[in-house]
Amino acid sequence: MDARWWAVVVLAALPSLGAGGETPEAPPESWTQLWFFRFLVNAAGYASFMVPGYLMVQYFRRKNYLETGRGLCFPLVKTCVFGNEPKASDEVPLASRTEPVETTPTWQALKLLFCAAGLQVSYLTWGVLQERVMTRSYGATATSPGERFTDSQFLVLMNRVLALIVAGLSCVLCKQPRHGAPMYRYSFASLSNVLSSWCQYEALKFVSFPTQVLAKASKVIPVMLMGKLVSRRSYEHWEYLTAGLISIGVSMFLLSSGPEPRSSPATTLAGLILLAGYIAFDSFTSNWQDALFAYKMSSVQMMFGVNLFSCLFTVGSLLEQGALLEGTRFMGRHSEFAAHALLLSVCSACGQLFIFYTIGQFGAAIFTIIMTLRQAFAILLSCLLYGHTVTVVGGLGVAVVFAALLLRVYARGRLKQRVKKAVPVESPVQKV
Repeated sequence: MDARWWAVVVLAALPSLGAGGETPEAPPESWTQLWFFRFLVNAAGYASFMVPGYLMVQYFRRKNYLETGRGLCFPLVKTCVFGNEPKASDEVPLASRTEPVETTPTWQALKLLFCAAGLQVSYLTWGVLQERVMTRSYGATATSPGERFTDSQFLVLMNRVLALIVAGLSCVLCKQPRHGAPMYRYSFASLSNVLSSWCQYEALKFVSFPTQVLAKASKVIPVMLMGKLVSRRSYEHWEYLTAGLISIGVSMFLLSSGPEPRSSPATTLAGLILLAGYIAFDSFTSNWQDALFAYKMSSVQMMFGVNLFSCLFTVGSLLEQGALLEGTRFMGRHSEFAAHALLLSVCSACGQLFIFYTIGQFGAAIFTIIMTLRQAFAILLSCLLYGHTVTVVGGLGVAVVFAALLLRVYARGRLKQRVKKAVPVESPVQKV
């Protein structure tokens, strides 16, 4: 019932989302339009920045520039290559760590409702717009099929520019801890973040949106594998159990896909490869960001650093390919696309702020529950708006996946409570 009401609201606000332009996907005009070729071209563009940057970092380190360097460029080189170790007097406690003044149950419930509503509205709208932009035509008339927007990298740039502005304003307006991380270290998380976003947009040309959402929900498995390989982490038995249930649920959904309408992309090998690329790059991003948080930065500082390099990479790559002007021309030809892309970027940036606020106020467990429910609502909303069909076995697979995710959250919460009880009550400093 809630999902149907939400669908009506979205269609009323954006009447063209569910209608028009429902034409079968045209085959690529030439081999240069193949997704793998575009991926290689984009990767070459990013490498043209990463490789010289890496060589410069190594050069300054070998020259011991921190000790011998002088001149106008010294502060910039120090910030980018070596970082600034914060002093004890420079440490600023984050506002989200302090205990809130109003702790009445009613106030806490209102804040939780605000966070849940903000996350649901931001990311459900983002998901609907994402599918609209990548799978439907613009400018379709009775005589013309219209044209589709195909440059996923241009969309990534728009999202990152707005997120960079929002993060920059937050850093200026809210007091932050003194920044100590070398700036170049953000580039690795930024590169994997840009590639994961590109794979995510590109995959919608080859797989249905419910399939993509379910793949995101199952990224717990590759994150665990990446954590074991990169960070040498060990996991509990219940984590392996829930990961197994998730893989079973995903398999049930994929093997029992119902008939799709003519306008919907079928699940293809290319789509599965792109989804695997998205999950692998995204898993690396989260693990690298975890390591960066050792510098005691705030989440907004992390958001600013990653998006700064993402803008540099995408702008540079688009300029090298001559695609920046083409994307701007497409926006000029189709004002509807410009509105959708802008709203997509706003939802993405606001959603990131809601993520930080929700985790700061209620912890990661509550946030995970909200986002798990959001993924379930996103599948239902996409089926209502775009006519995807899910069989009984497929629906059961979806239920298994989300039940496993909620079981995972519950088990993690119980484990944390057990650890808290086991901590000795000797040190009163721990109460901060």
